[in-house]
Amino acid sequence: MSVTTSSSLPSEALTAGQLPKHTAIAMLVVAVAITAGVLALFGAAGPASVIVVGALLFLVAMFALSGAVEGIRKAKDRMARYVVTGFFIIALFPLVSLIWQTIAKGLERMDAQFFSYSMRNVIGEGGGAVHAIWGTLIVTGIAGLISVPIGLFTAIYLVEYSGRGRLAAAIRFFVDVMTGIPSIVAGLFAYTLFSFVFGPGTNSGFAGAIALSVLMIPTVVRSVEEMLRLVPNELREASYALGVPKWRTIAKVVLPTALAGIVTGVVLSVARVIGETAPLLVTAGITSSLNVNPFADPMATLPVFVYYQYITPGVPQDPFYARAWAGALTLILIVMGLNAIGRLIAWKFAPKTGR
Repeated sequence: MSVTTSSSLPSEALTAGQLPKHTAIAMLVVAVAITAGVLALFGAAGPASVIVVGALLFLVAMFALSGAVEGIRKAKDRMARYVVTGFFIIALFPLVSLIWQTIAKGLERMDAQFFSYSMRNVIGEGGGAVHAIWGTLIVTGIAGLISVPIGLFTAIYLVEYSGRGRLAAAIRFFVDVMTGIPSIVAGLFAYTLFSFVFGPGTNSGFAGAIALSVLMIPTVVRSVEEMLRLVPNELREASYALGVPKWRTIAKVVLPTALAGIVTGVVLSVARVIGETAPLLVTAGITSSLNVNPFADPMATLPVFVYYQYITPGVPQDPFYARAWAGALTLILIVMGLNAIGRLIAWKFAPKTGR
């Protein structure tokens, strides 16, 4: 009696009942080509119609082919994978298109003059956005200095001290409400507050920072709270067992363990507010000159600069639109730079495993 081992099986048996590796790509090309040819006969071969009808034809053909060769179970698995991948591509397309268009149009005006000149006494071509860049950095920096400590200590209280008390429930409720308020409401709140204290019509960078803080604080609270909850309780209990006080356990164990997530949450909160236009239109205002004093006079910011360049173009219009696109690209680069710095900080100071 002979026993057939797995090593003696022919190699074709391992791939039996499976479609070749590049079948899906070939089928997609064929489906799109057939769709384009058929729709062209009827004069309806537009890019959108070819993609949609071709994708549907591809799904039907692949389901039938996979079901015949691999079985209905494998065919359903392929169908789910292709549908999920398709929706991912659909969701990714607007983002890629936006970034591509911003880079293509923004690079036309991103020169040394754009980063070294303001719009003071500039009509038409020339000028730059150095005043708006400084304004954005100053206003966002002050908003971060206000929001991060408040949000951090609020999250620590909610996770480490509050338990399930009514005060904690009320704080979480109001944080959720603040998360969903329109940005213009925050701007009107800050404008009303400064008008009441300093008089009507008061515009300053500090007022803009207060408006951004109203939007930034709930994001910081929510993100930091979730990161602190992910810290295992065993780490806290081990620290308490050694006689370490609660405040020192939080400072030396909990916060370092959650540092990577906390930094990510802070960066996300900065990205949430750095591009806000409505509250800064009301509070910080706009100016053509460089103003680095956040407590006096209007202060230009990049979102407001882009808004005015695009909404109130002069004659000719092209220089204004070019400055608007360059300002938008600069804002994207600032956000990407802050994100890179945040990831570097999180990698540097996060606790290392394997020690």
